[in-house]
Parts: sequence; structure tokens; C-alpha cells
Amino acid sequence: MDYLKAFLIGGLICAIVQIFIDKTKLLPGRIMVGLVVLGTILGALGIYEPFIDWAGAGASVPLLGFGNTLFKGVKEAVDESGIIGLFMGGFKASAVGISAALILSYVSSLIFDSKNSN
Repeated sequence: MDYLKAFLIGGLICAIVQIFIDKTKLLPGRIMVGLVVLGTILGALGIYEPFIDWAGAGASVPLLGFGNTLFKGVKEAVDESGIIGLFMGGFKASAVGISAALILSYVSSLIFDSKNSN
């Protein structure tokens, strides 16, 4: 049941974002940044963590979850190290996810050929 809930919630978030991309004049990059900011705001308000507890990976994997992760990392680092935590907390909290994305993208580029139009 957890897998179904994660699939449905994650799919719903992605469908809403796709509607924004298709129906507005906002550029996709701005929508993605908006999702990260929204996840950060919802995390700061204490709304997103209970949603993640209920929805599981369906709520933590999209960019909303990334914003929430950044907020949690900054909050913990500020509590631990003071004002310097503003600068290091987000990097610490998201380092594994960003590193995995970079490494897997590089490995994929080695395995697959790009199809340039040149």
C-alpha cells in the first residue's frame, strides 16, 4: 500500500507541475525553483514533514522534498554552529543527492550516445 500511495502522491505532484509548464508562460526553470522554495517554506511552517510521514517517497523525492531537505539541513546547522550554519547546512544535507545525480549522469553519458543534430 505504501508503494501505491507514494506513486499516486508523486504522480499527482508531477501532474500539477506539468500543468503549470503547459498552461502558463513561466519557464520550466522558474517553476522548478518555485518548487524548491515552496518546499522550503512548507518545511519552515512545519507542514511538509507530516506530509512526508504520510506520503513517503511520493513527497520526499520531488523538488518539494529537496527544498524541505535544504531547510532541515540549514536549521540543524544553525542550531549547531550558529550563523555560519546558514552557509553550510544546505550543502551538508543535500550533498549525497547532488553527488549521486552528478555521478549517475556522468556514468549515463559514458554508456549512451547523445544524438546531436549536427
